Amino acid sequence: MPSRRTRLATAVVFAAFAALALAGCAGESSASDYVTEGKLTIATSQPAYPPYVLDNAPQSGKGFEAAVAYAVADKLGFAEKDVVWTRVDFDKAIAPGPKDFDLNLQQYSITDARKKKVDFSSPYFEAPQAVVALAGSRAAAATGIAGLRSALLGVQTGTTSLTAIQTEIEPTQQPQVFNTNSDAVAALKSKQVDAIVVDLPTAFYLTSAELEDGTIVGQLADSGAGGEEWGILLPKGSALTAKVSKAVDALRADGTLAALQDEWLGGSAGAPVLR
Repeated sequence: MPSRRTRLATAVVFAAFAALALAGCAGESSASDYVTEGKLTIATSQPAYPPYVLDNAPQSGKGFEAAVAYAVADKLGFAEKDVVWTRVDFDKAIAPGPKDFDLNLQQYSITDARKKKVDFSSPYFEAPQAVVALAGSRAAAATGIAGLRSALLGVQTGTTSLTAIQTEIEPTQQPQVFNTNSDAVAALKSKQVDAIVVDLPTAFYLTSAELEDGTIVGQLADSGAGGEEWGILLPKGSALTAKVSKAVDALRADGTLAALQDEWLGGSAGAPVLR
């Protein structure tokens, strides 16, 4: 009969093997980092708007964010046929808790408060500044920076938009500074100013929803630094976050992101680069 010491040693060894076996099973059960094995599930809004998604059809790959999504999927090793789209409410997606998507692109600005609830990739977009004017005005006819230098420009105080006016446009008139963008928009509507400068996403919103006769004159070429950054949203603690950031970084390095921004947010979207 084995001694008590031998039996104890055998039990310890058995327990160790059992623990390893359980660890192996646990590893197998979490082998897939994706919602659906073999598929990449990407969320966007319902509806999704241009120029980020065209015709509310992200599966077409047309529109800035739809195109970025497929470019990231390719870097992750997914064919187009293996990308699955789903729709998620903006606020619901950013709330804490489980998600039914792997990635989410809905113009999410990266903020410290949001990073406590969800993960973000490195930024795929840094918003440049844009000039908005009323259609038919002299400012709206400008095709470059020179055409704006004599204009009376409006801007919100303390913003990167004000910095862009001072460093890139260098107007001959002191810009009119307002407490809020809403005040600047009101001044444009009443023609107290010739044009206003805001970040590009705000310019798209203003000209599609608030200004009936508003038009984007163009975007400023070198105004991205210090602007609003958008990241791909992932569930908090996702095993994919580092991989997605690596994919985004590669797309930035090889010029893909710049090309997609130019294609979908540039001249074809009514926001040519002003030089």
